[in-house]
Amino acid sequence: MRVSPAEKIANYVLLVAFAAFALAPILSIVVAALGPPDTGEQTASLLGVHPGNFAEAWRIGHFGTYLRTSLLVSVIVVLVSVVLSIMAGYALGALRFRGAGVVLSLFLLGMMMPNEVVVVPLYFDLRALHLTDTLWAVVLPQIAQSVAFGTYWMRAYFRSANRSVVEAARLDGAGHWRTLWLILVPLARPAIVTLTVLVFMWTWNEFLIPLVMVTAESLRTAPLGLAFFQGQYTQGFTLLAAGACIVATPVVLLYVFLQRHFIAGMLEGAVRE
Repeated sequence: MRVSPAEKIANYVLLVAFAAFALAPILSIVVAALGPPDTGEQTASLLGVHPGNFAEAWRIGHFGTYLRTSLLVSVIVVLVSVVLSIMAGYALGALRFRGAGVVLSLFLLGMMMPNEVVVVPLYFDLRALHLTDTLWAVVLPQIAQSVAFGTYWMRAYFRSANRSVVEAARLDGAGHWRTLWLILVPLARPAIVTLTVLVFMWTWNEFLIPLVMVTAESLRTAPLGLAFFQGQYTQGFTLLAAGACIVATPVVLLYVFLQRHFIAGMLEGAVRE
């Protein structure tokens, strides 16, 4: 079906309008972060731009510690949850066994339960195990949440995978383990990369679980540290905007680096016959 020039122009106008609507708040934060300090302190200025605000926010807000904690938590959650999701998704998507529907329902129930419902009983459970105020109190709940979505995501991919490839591998004597990791996983790279980016983004931005589970400053994640930075270290908006840019930078860089694979994974299945 051919698209007329007028329709193309209308599509581009709508896309530009929505892009401007989405980018306007982000650009306003960046502009505020580069503006003159509103605390009365002088920072380095270059043609009216103050990049020294980022160094000042980094120094005052201890963002180095918070970013290291967030990076450690995110890496652990991503690695564990993606591996478990691949195995559970393969079991539920490519295998046939009794009770598979019940198991899938349990995973779906985990997706539907919001953090606000489970965070209080979860806190008392972890406290009984002497895990509160430790790194595991932040990591384990987020692994459980990510595995629920990741299993559903990978199950959908493995159910739509080419069955002839799996059957050929089994005829050659490959077991389930080799079929999964040596044949299906390389083919599922776009879906796995998309899952990795989504889990990393959700883990990095998680606020409620670190807020409830830990009190030590060394265990605060970047979003939690940004909230404390606003109340304890500065009342001005400029340094707060600079801190927000610092906290958001790792997620933006990861998405930019994996953008092609992420989009391919999101569109995977849309062109399957």
